[in-house]
Amino acid sequence: MSFRLAAYAVCIQGERVLLARHVPPEGGSVWTLPGGRVEHGEDPFDAVIREVAEETGCAAVVERLLGVDSRVIPAAAARAGAEHQNVGIFYRARITGGRLRPEPDGDIAESVWTPLSGVVGLRRSSLVDIGLALAEALPATGHVAPVPVGGLIQH
Repeated sequence: MSFRLAAYAVCIQGERVLLARHVPPEGGSVWTLPGGRVEHGEDPFDAVIREVAEETGCAAVVERLLGVDSRVIPAAAARAGAEHQNVGIFYRARITGGRLRPEPDGDIAESVWTPLSGVVGLRRSSLVDIGLALAEALPATGHVAPVPVGGLIQH
């Protein structure tokens, strides 16, 4: 089993959310939240700010912790073909500057402000649904029910 600790930014302006289109080396694409791996020795708070800057070209500030999601992806559904656990820390963040652009030498082809009402029609990572559920409900425990995967929603 592999393990990944990651930090994600839920950036909402009015009725729009900032999404990043991830294009993995094996092809295809999926919309996700800006964010990614927390490096060894790095604080997740710092990681989410770094990841937003790397992936979108924008500066961000963290406004609050939304919650933590832990999910095990079965081997049959995992990209690497082996069971994988992802622990995601979700933060509400605000963009403070910069200009949206693709990630240089990375897997993010573009970042765009997307109407919240339009998210349901996108092929997206389950991370988008988790982040938006946390931002909307602000559960006291910081936990939301698992998001079913299938159709437009991918691991």
